[in-house]
Amino acid sequence: MYRSTFMALAILTAGGAAAQGFNQAPPNAPDQIPAFDGQTRAPALSDRPLSRQVVADGLDHPWGMAQMPDGAWLVTEKPGRLRIIAADGSVGEPIAGLPKVDARGQGGLLDFTIANDFAETRRVWVSFAQPREGGKTATAVATGILSADGRQLQQVNVIWQQQPAWKSTKHYGSRLVLDGEGGLFVTTGERSDPEPRVYAQNVRATLGKVVRIDPISGAPMGDPGVAEALPEIWSWGHRNIQGAALGPQGDLWTIEHGPKGGDELNRPQAGRNYGWPRVTYGVEYSGQPVGEGVTQLEGTEQPVYYWDPVIAPGGMAFYEGEMFSDWQGDLLIGGLRAGAVVRLQMQDGRVTGEARHVQGIGRVRDVAVADDGAIMVLTDAANGALIRLTPSQ
Repeated sequence: MYRSTFMALAILTAGGAAAQGFNQAPPNAPDQIPAFDGQTRAPALSDRPLSRQVVADGLDHPWGMAQMPDGAWLVTEKPGRLRIIAADGSVGEPIAGLPKVDARGQGGLLDFTIANDFAETRRVWVSFAQPREGGKTATAVATGILSADGRQLQQVNVIWQQQPAWKSTKHYGSRLVLDGEGGLFVTTGERSDPEPRVYAQNVRATLGKVVRIDPISGAPMGDPGVAEALPEIWSWGHRNIQGAALGPQGDLWTIEHGPKGGDELNRPQAGRNYGWPRVTYGVEYSGQPVGEGVTQLEGTEQPVYYWDPVIAPGGMAFYEGEMFSDWQGDLLIGGLRAGAVVRLQMQDGRVTGEARHVQGIGRVRDVAVADDGAIMVLTDAANGALIRLTPSQ
């Protein structure tokens, strides 16, 4: 049952001044050595108590969100529904007109974003697991116009499809980021299984890639720097990117799931190879090495930061707002396995500290910063919620 009004809950963290002990957990790959100081296990920052309000619950595995100019939130639900959650917490009926999705496994309706001029154009974008021939699926992106009454997507057009499709229900990515320069970044996964994941290194395929396209037509706008590469490719060698955001300088940052260990924070550059599955800080779920077990290889880029054990990252956002004045420019990441909001203190493009906030809140699928500076999170559950975090008084 949906909650139609805000419900204030108790302060989540106790002993907020204490440093946290997550760095004490043993790594899955103890023999792997970081490439530079501060690449992993940055100093644990002090936690701080936060207050939370459940804006709306009863959501079915919510995945992505975007705030509308009137303060309402548009939220996707994995089974294929898009809803408006009003500023007072009331939850609207599913919006009609979305494309058909394949919601098996990790598939479904995924990320969502709106145009910078949404107030005038009402234009939106969604990414989703698209059913294809022979039981195969692939990530796809559609754009459309939200009707004035908020009940229907109109003029819906699928502008991009991942190639090749695969008979897998895992590792779709997928985040959508308008780059402010006329392009749309789309992140993808490499479909997980040993057979398709090698396509992350294949520049004639869009598995395990960041791609850049025209947001209206889907025309390629990548910069692969390799003659034989597909022109929409921006970077490659990624595993499963489920977080992406523009940094304070307007550059793209991504975060991807590693195997057993090896979640990565990257700042993808055009035409660069980020290594997967040839290079990783992590091991197979069996404990065996991935490939040759190397963490560095000429011609591949190092992550800015990595985790072992993993946090299982969801969405991410750089903090810019008034409520948390000492967090300006810090990176907030949804932790699915961590069950927390993971905060990285950033300085000159490097991680200088890490904290875990609201631990125990549940699997955090997405994080956003509201117009007033509050931190909004989506919890991934059959009874998922949109939750507002503010400083404790």
